[in-house]
Amino acid sequence: MAEQKKQGFFEGAFGRLVLPGVVIQSTLIAGGYATGREVVEYGAKFGAIGWVTGLTVLIGFALMAFLMFEVARVFRAFDYKSLVKEFLGPLWFLYDIIYFLLAILIISIVIAATGSILETTLGLNFWVGVILITIITAVLNFYGSHLIERFKTVGTTLLFTGYIIFAIMVISQTWGDAKEVFATGDTSFAGDFAWWSLIVTGIVYVSYNLAVYPAALFTVKRQRSIKDTLISGLIAGILMTVPWFLTYFAMMGHYPDESILGADVPWLEMMSGFGFWVTVIFGLVVGWTFIETATGMIYAFVERVENNLEESGKKPMTGKMRGLIAIIGLGLSAILSSVGIQDLVSTGYTILGWAMLIIYGIPILVIGSYRIFKATQRRKNQEL
Repeated sequence: MAEQKKQGFFEGAFGRLVLPGVVIQSTLIAGGYATGREVVEYGAKFGAIGWVTGLTVLIGFALMAFLMFEVARVFRAFDYKSLVKEFLGPLWFLYDIIYFLLAILIISIVIAATGSILETTLGLNFWVGVILITIITAVLNFYGSHLIERFKTVGTTLLFTGYIIFAIMVISQTWGDAKEVFATGDTSFAGDFAWWSLIVTGIVYVSYNLAVYPAALFTVKRQRSIKDTLISGLIAGILMTVPWFLTYFAMMGHYPDESILGADVPWLEMMSGFGFWVTVIFGLVVGWTFIETATGMIYAFVERVENNLEESGKKPMTGKMRGLIAIIGLGLSAILSSVGIQDLVSTGYTILGWAMLIIYGIPILVIGSYRIFKATQRRKNQEL
């Protein structure tokens, strides 16, 4: 009976409206803002007016989520190859290339941050974190979507609670300094910049994070109408952006301190003054985000391979094969992680962000919107 209720919860309104955003947010979190390095590069560096970038991010995340959900729902495209073919046609393979490169890059940043955090908080060797992430991610991919949905739902609830608590702790002690930053309009850390670069920065941030969206495609099967996709798109946008703003406001209390904004893991530096156990708890919370991101990125790729096998009339992958793909992906990412977090974020994310905007963002915005409109018109004509 308890199991039936649990399944009903995921199959009902929560599964249709909230779960897609939960899965995207939980996949985004580690590559998007868990370390704080990403928020510095894509918003907080602008100081008092960095919120403009944050607002751009909110609008972009919500719009892209709605478009993906609706294209997937209308055309029953529940893996990223099927989805991208709806608006890229024969050029769909270009997305495959960019997605793979971004997935490896994002996971490499996750691994590099894990090593840094475990070394700082617990004094553990870098490779201990790599092995832990590899084992847990492989297990989650072995058992598939049923376990991943539940893992991410519990994880996102804990993460939101954790980020709110951490942000309150930092902001409550530094709010006077933050108010001074806003009152004086301090933007000194960014140097000279044009106003439009705030919006462009937000667009690039949204663009490189488009790689996390396909992780939620398996949840869209429950959505029944454009109303569902609109609501769930808005919820996804909010879920994805709230931690960005929490991190941004926490950083404003330290702006433009180079020891915080110039750190590999700014969040770790901001939490260091609250005692050893607070830092350890933060490390555990962030560690969960890393596992969620690695799991989501790899599972989307696994779903893509599964779809190919089905189309070819071949047997689906076993749990062992899914786990092996996770191990191989994490191994490649571990090698790349030696480059360092700051270079990976500032250079890698920006280059691949523009590539993802060209290959995915603009096509789904233009061609995807057109196809949704035509499908809606066709359905209305059939009903007359």
